[in-house]
Amino acid sequence: MTKQAFVDFLYPFAKASENETEISAIAQLAQGALESGWFTVAPGNMIFGVKDTDGINGNEQLLTTTEYSRSANATFPNIISVTPVLRGGQKWFKYKIKDYFRKYPTPKESFVDHASFFIKNKRYAKALVVKSDPYKFIDEIVKAGYATDPNYATSLKNIAKSIEQLIPKNQ
Repeated sequence: MTKQAFVDFLYPFAKASENETEISAIAQLAQGALESGWFTVAPGNMIFGVKDTDGINGNEQLLTTTEYSRSANATFPNIISVTPVLRGGQKWFKYKIKDYFRKYPTPKESFVDHASFFIKNKRYAKALVVKSDPYKFIDEIVKAGYATDPNYATSLKNIAKSIEQLIPKNQ
């Protein structure tokens, strides 16, 4: 899927979510683009890479992914490999793992669940204060520990800028 096709297909879901929750559609699309490779890797309409912590109720799927940790002894459901790496001049450990992620019948449910995730989790309270500003929202979810990638905020902001250029002006 091209970047334009991604925006054309998913913007209506992101905008509907923004209308209900006031969480920026741009921020949601940026996360979706990064997490799903612009919808090229979205098994089970898993656009946002939201983990499923119980792995038992039927709305999950076990997938291979990459995580970063400062610890060489991090725990995950199934560790495939651990590689020491330098990121931003600091020592990290890159884990290739299998973990449980949520799955959805349609992209709409993925957007609804994504927004609900932030609203229900108290650790994102500061992000919700700035939810209409995609760049401030991104900073706050990263500060709250949304992702393990130390470059997550920078990557999301760059994607958000490109998405802003792809949304039709009359939207």
